[in-house]
Amino acid sequence: MPIAFESPDQPEVIALIADLDAYQLSLYPPESVYALDLPSLMQPHVRFAVARDAAGAVVGCAAVVLTPEYGEIKRMYVQPAARGLGLARGLLDLLEGAAREQGCPQLTLESGPAQPEALGLYERHGFERCGPYGDYRDDPLSVFMRKPLAS
Repeated sequence: MPIAFESPDQPEVIALIADLDAYQLSLYPPESVYALDLPSLMQPHVRFAVARDAAGAVVGCAAVVLTPEYGEIKRMYVQPAARGLGLARGLLDLLEGAAREQGCPQLTLESGPAQPEALGLYERHGFERCGPYGDYRDDPLSVFMRKPLAS
């Protein structure tokens, strides 16, 4: 299934992000959901990846916010029916490549304890738990992770 950088400003992608929002809000209170909105996802320092099925339908997405300190993974989601096909790993690989290209020394992310499958994926991809970074506050409903990138 193809995975590539695309604009998040597409009806199918917007619908997928709405599914992600509904999913996250079913797990966590709004004050513990640190999501980027569409205008933020369209900033020049953000790369947005889309996974499509064989028919071209959007089935997954993820973004990386590129800064000199780190690349932060945001908006990672694969529709339940498309899970187990390696799409999340493919999305992470593409985002990691973009962060390396940009010279980011590490990747970071914030997830939550109610998502053990996601945490397992990140651990298998080389992420380790760490403390809050950037503007995040210590939140019992947040799990912070980082992965150093070799230069």
